[in-house]
Amino acid sequence: MKIKETPLKDCYIIEPTIIEDERGYFFEKFNERKFEELTGMNGHFVQDNISKSSYGVIRGVHLQQGEHAQAKLVSCLEGKVWDVAVDMREDSPTFGKWFGIELTAENKVQLYVPRGFGHGFSVLSETAIFSYKCDNFYHKESERGILYNDPDLNIDWKIDPSDAMLSEKDKKLSSFIIK
Repeated sequence: MKIKETPLKDCYIIEPTIIEDERGYFFEKFNERKFEELTGMNGHFVQDNISKSSYGVIRGVHLQQGEHAQAKLVSCLEGKVWDVAVDMREDSPTFGKWFGIELTAENKVQLYVPRGFGHGFSVLSETAIFSYKCDNFYHKESERGILYNDPDLNIDWKIDPSDAMLSEKDKKLSSFIIK
């Protein structure tokens, strides 16, 4: 497992070491001890979530705040997504910046999204199955979000805006205001 820094503070790309032979492949998807040793971040997860979506679906930008904030380790199990993390920690040197990466079933890359970050993804393949490992339990009252097409963030979702499919809840999210 290789861990690479992103341009955002405390947000990491995790690339597996894949062992292949005529039978198929094997890789260690996550190792809490290695992760903590290489990043200094807590890697203990308590909840796993899976979503399946069609091409053009945008899920996000979501986060939980306060004592219910969540760090996430995300990956694409089937298909291809454009995954986006937004640093929403006001005291961070990368506050208001976003980072995007293509996660696919083929590349097996994961993204670690720390607490205090917004997160979302768009589906680039016909369908995609997406995995989220969370270090805190979901708490509806602590959930917040930013409108996917916020002009201050100017996120490139890698799909034509006319193809974007959002939940009713995501259509009503507020804008991100950089102070």
